[in-house]
Amino acid sequence: MSEEGSAAGAADRIDNASRDAYRPNAPRSGMGLKADVVMALRFFSRLPTGDAPHERPDLGRIAMALPLASVVMGLGPILLLAGVWLGLPPFFAAALCVAAMVAVGGGMMEDSLADAADGLFGGTTPQRRLEILKDSRHGTYGVAALCLFLVLRVTAIGSVAALNPLMAAGLWLAANIAGRSGALWLAVKLPPARTDGAAAAAGALPLSRFIIGTVLALLLVFVIGAPVSSLLGVIAATLAVALVVLGWTTLCRRLVGGQTGDLIGAAAGLGEVAALAVLLIFA
Repeated sequence: MSEEGSAAGAADRIDNASRDAYRPNAPRSGMGLKADVVMALRFFSRLPTGDAPHERPDLGRIAMALPLASVVMGLGPILLLAGVWLGLPPFFAAALCVAAMVAVGGGMMEDSLADAADGLFGGTTPQRRLEILKDSRHGTYGVAALCLFLVLRVTAIGSVAALNPLMAAGLWLAANIAGRSGALWLAVKLPPARTDGAAAAAGALPLSRFIIGTVLALLLVFVIGAPVSSLLGVIAATLAVALVVLGWTTLCRRLVGGQTGDLIGAAAGLGEVAALAVLLIFA
């Protein structure tokens, strides 16, 4: 082959390679609502999700599927409230219900709330607060926050279950959905405070994906919460979660300059308690 022919062939190969580089990638087999719900369950729970290969967590996909994943996570625990109809004391049934939710979630929300309380209020500099957040041990702030969180859940659920277990189940499930989805606002508004956490590994959360997930969460909260509370109660609870998350976002920005998985998990717990409190008022 002549030198000119060799050069032309090389140019053709380069052009083809360049064109291939800009072609859209073929869609992955794991894309779709079912795969996104599975990803959210694997990220936030310890529930069995089948033998499908594990994908790297994508916070954008997780945010859109989290409301449905929250329903799946909550169904088992709230069914235990049926024990009231079988003769169980309502507060005992509520404690079993909360214990089951802790087991389903792998204690992630509870651990996050404890770590956040220790880190944000036990340190005096952003660097020291982040060090405490990363420490698996719990101090006084963390233990107090964890105990109060469990007590508030049990008393809220048990007090309503004494009157109507079905109402208690609906109120708690709606509050849990609102708290979990609302907490992801931190991932939209704040950068990761460190590069090695779970939140950083899951990537950035685009505003559009957060909005889609929030709209779905609001629909579910309305469908589940309005019949056992009221439309006004659902609206007020939604506003309460928004205020709590916005306040928590401001606090995290000021104290550590960003967000971590623990801070997002803590926001979910605080949002759930806020929603529960308001829904109980209007129930």
